[in-house]
Amino acid sequence: MVRPIMRDVFFLRQKSEPAEKADMQVVADLLDTLKANQASCVGMAANMIGIKKRIIAVNMGFANMPMINPVITKKTGAYQTEEGCLSLEGVRPTTRYQEIEVEYWDAGWNRQRQKYSGWIAQIIQHECDHLDGIVI
Repeated sequence: MVRPIMRDVFFLRQKSEPAEKADMQVVADLLDTLKANQASCVGMAANMIGIKKRIIAVNMGFANMPMINPVITKKTGAYQTEEGCLSLEGVRPTTRYQEIEVEYWDAGWNRQRQKYSGWIAQIIQHECDHLDGIVI
C-alpha cells in the first residue's frame, strides 16, 4: 500500500525500534511508497511513512531493495555534500563516507553483510540517519 509521506519533524527526530518478522507488511508498504515516489526519491526509511521501525528501502539502480535493521559497521573516505529529503523542503549540507559496510536482514530474513560505495552508500547513510532520528 502506498502511504503518505511524513513531514512532522518532531516525529522524524525520534529513533526507530528494531523490526521483527511481523513487520513484513511495513517492508511491502515502504517498497510500494518508494516506487510511487521514484521520480523524486531514491531511498526511504519506514519513519518517512509514519512507522518507527528500523527498515529502509534503497533504489539500487536495477531494483528497490529493503534492508531490515541495518547497521553501518564501517565507513571510510569522509566528504562533504548537500542532500535533499522527500520529507523536508530544500537541501542541507552533510558529511557522508565514500565506502561503507552494512549488516542487515534481507526480505527473506537472511543475515547479510555488504560493502557499498559512491551514490548507493550515500543513500544508505541518509536512510540510516532517519532510523536514528537524524534529520539533515
